[in-house]
Amino acid sequence: MLTISNLDYRIGARALFENASAQIAPGWKVGLIGRNGTGKSTLLQLIREEIEHPSPDSPIRLNKGARMGWVAQEVEPSDDTILDVVLATDAERHALMQESETALDPDRIGEIHMRLADIDAWSAEARAAEVLTGLGFADADLSRPTREFSGGWRMRAAIAGVLFAQPDLLLLDEPTNYLDLEGAAWLETYLRKYPHTVLIVSHDREMLNRSVTHTLALEHRQLSITPGGYDAWLRLRAARTALLESERAKQEADRAHLQAFVDRFRAKASKARQAQSRVKKLEKMQEISVPLAERTTPFVFPNSKDKLSPPLLQLRDAALGYGEDAVILTGIDLRLDPEDRIAIIGANGQGKTTLVKSIAERLALLSGERVAPRALRIGYFSQDQMDELRPGETVLDHVRDALPEGAPPSRQRAAAAAMGFPHEKVETAIENLSGGEKVRLLLGLMAIDKPHILILDEPTSHLDIDSREALIYALNDFEGAVVLITHDVYLAEGTADQLWLVKDGRATRYDGDLNDYRKLVLQADRSAGRA
Repeated sequence: MLTISNLDYRIGARALFENASAQIAPGWKVGLIGRNGTGKSTLLQLIREEIEHPSPDSPIRLNKGARMGWVAQEVEPSDDTILDVVLATDAERHALMQESETALDPDRIGEIHMRLADIDAWSAEARAAEVLTGLGFADADLSRPTREFSGGWRMRAAIAGVLFAQPDLLLLDEPTNYLDLEGAAWLETYLRKYPHTVLIVSHDREMLNRSVTHTLALEHRQLSITPGGYDAWLRLRAARTALLESERAKQEADRAHLQAFVDRFRAKASKARQAQSRVKKLEKMQEISVPLAERTTPFVFPNSKDKLSPPLLQLRDAALGYGEDAVILTGIDLRLDPEDRIAIIGANGQGKTTLVKSIAERLALLSGERVAPRALRIGYFSQDQMDELRPGETVLDHVRDALPEGAPPSRQRAAAAAMGFPHEKVETAIENLSGGEKVRLLLGLMAIDKPHILILDEPTSHLDIDSREALIYALNDFEGAVVLITHDVYLAEGTADQLWLVKDGRATRYDGDLNDYRKLVLQADRSAGRA
């Protein structure tokens, strides 16, 4: 299906690929993994460009006649409905439907209708609606114009479009960044059943374990493909590393033995020939190299020295929203205690972010009570804060402003280094940071005040798998309360011991675990005919 042969690619002086090769067979569902900044998104871009503009010596080739699809950008705001936009992504059907309205030649009309029947064009609306509702759109949304939706929802529509079109090679770059837990669960199921080939960049460990048949790893500017999901690849890599280390240890022992003979007998005439043969053998030995694992900078959330008695915070009979005409949640009775670990679940649009903004006092209550000690400090992370970072200023500028006034430069740089920004990175302008680096900076700035409660609204969207693992360790070491909104099941399962469900204008404790909730969501999809 897709062949990559001896791919070399550089950005300036930095090499991303050096003689990299891989082959993907038809029908494989392949997860593309690698650290932030290694070139995963670049590889998808190269695949698109090379296949759209092929050359005789192209290192990337797709089977002749195969169609490729990807999400280029969000759907443009217009008067076209969401459903019509998705239907239009099937270019052949769209063109035939338009031609059928103007064609006059009876033979051509017959050909059009035969082809429409062959491609199952008459069920297209139902299939498009199935994809859209699976990704979280309500039935009423399908007839709304795209201009009425936010950028995030228009990106979902773009994902729906490429899924509906069902290309022979489907390229997806972190699609779950735009989905809630419910949408991610639906997508996992959809990809498993997808009839063609998929290449997906993802840092969602559970999706990579549940949805892919093979894992394509980008490490040390090389590509390697192995059967199975992420955990299977991780076990195989560990086994390979252990084998290489064993072979290297044996080689070093052999080398030491040969060298000892040479050193002992080099000057002895009767042994000179034997010594020389061992010198040649030493020279011919191929060095066994064990790739060094890249170290992930840990996250650190310092514990507050001023301990507060429970409860840390209570909402009593609270109504939450954005004014009398935009009440989102009512009758909220919830409490947070020290060491609580809570994941908030519920479909997009139900009010999860409204709830955490109200807890963090970013949004005033419409009615009811918010009870908390005066000394309470809350650290709040939201992806919306990405826009609050100041372009033109550096990492060090942001750290300096967050520290107490008069903090010496050594402390400023030490604080930045603890966030993952060593001296060569600390002067980097905000606009030149990757998404993962911006997340690290925001989490680090949030932690400076040593909050009693951490509220994290989708903190992992731009983090690679190793950084997500590091975040789990840090949250589990934190002695205060943690409240999470996340579509990352692995993060939630590794951190939370309570679930709050936001649904139908209410927020209540959910008696069950994430697996129970996932089964409930998928069962609801099946009942609605969407699975």
